Amino acid sequence: MRSKSFPRFKRPREKLIEKGPQALQNKELVAIILRTGYVGKSVLPFVNCLLIQYSLSELFSLSFSDLTKHKGIGSAKASVIMATKELSQRISQSAEIGTIQTPEDVIKSVNYLRQKKKEYLVGLYLNARNQLLKVETISIGTLTANIIHPREVFYPAIKLQAAQIIIVHNHPSNDPKPSKDDLTVTENLIKAGKLMGIDLVDHLIITKQNYFSFKEAGLFRL
Repeated sequence: MRSKSFPRFKRPREKLIEKGPQALQNKELVAIILRTGYVGKSVLPFVNCLLIQYSLSELFSLSFSDLTKHKGIGSAKASVIMATKELSQRISQSAEIGTIQTPEDVIKSVNYLRQKKKEYLVGLYLNARNQLLKVETISIGTLTANIIHPREVFYPAIKLQAAQIIIVHNHPSNDPKPSKDDLTVTENLIKAGKLMGIDLVDHLIITKQNYFSFKEAGLFRL
């Protein structure tokens, strides 16, 4: 049963056109997505039942098989729900892509590392315009030349077709000064980047309050 069974002022689609999507309740927005209910139950009561069982995030995170177990949700509606969730995630990811110009920009992207009790090595993969393509955790544990191999850092860059990399790791000790291993790892990665044509443009060490930039310190002349 379609929402046309409701008076015009109650139809979600007409309400959206007249007042904009911000004027609609969650159930009305979902009703527009699903379009119809099923025999004996129109779309808004149908959506009401769904939202009693699930929150919005739960509903749009159900698997295809779980969705189709519900009366009134066949393969077409399940596909629409899953496609809507995927588009939402892609839009969100696209909006998060920013330009990395300064160490402060880098820190904003990995600020969560300040609170970690173990050392994390994270790679920021950038295109030629300094736009952030992805942030990826490369390793967890003490950063040593014996553990960190350039292939672990550059493999994601190849997959992403990144032009540049910035690596970041945290010092739980709160001392941002680089260790000998930090220097060795950085030197190895600079050399590997030159061979592969993918620039390592900086290495940052961050603590709860401070940071150390190898580039700012002039250590990229190693």
